[in-house]
Amino acid sequence: MNIQLIQGQFGGKEAIELITQMIHAKVKFHENIIGNNDNEEDIKMRENRIKQLQKDLFDARQYIEKKSDNVSINASIEI
Repeated sequence: MNIQLIQGQFGGKEAIELITQMIHAKVKFHENIIGNNDNEEDIKMRENRIKQLQKDLFDARQYIEKKSDNVSINASIEI
């Protein structure tokens, strides 16, 4: 099963906003699980994932801000 979440061309500001909100949703997901978890190994893994997501967001913002034209974004969930 494939769920197409995003498919299209977006202006820079729209693309950054869309990506930011999606990454923030994923970070919040990990933070909620950390808050309900006592397993130290799992907590560290999730903290590292949050840091990676934040770095990816930073890199994406920089990339998009340097582009002068629209950005193509495709995102889907494959189950």
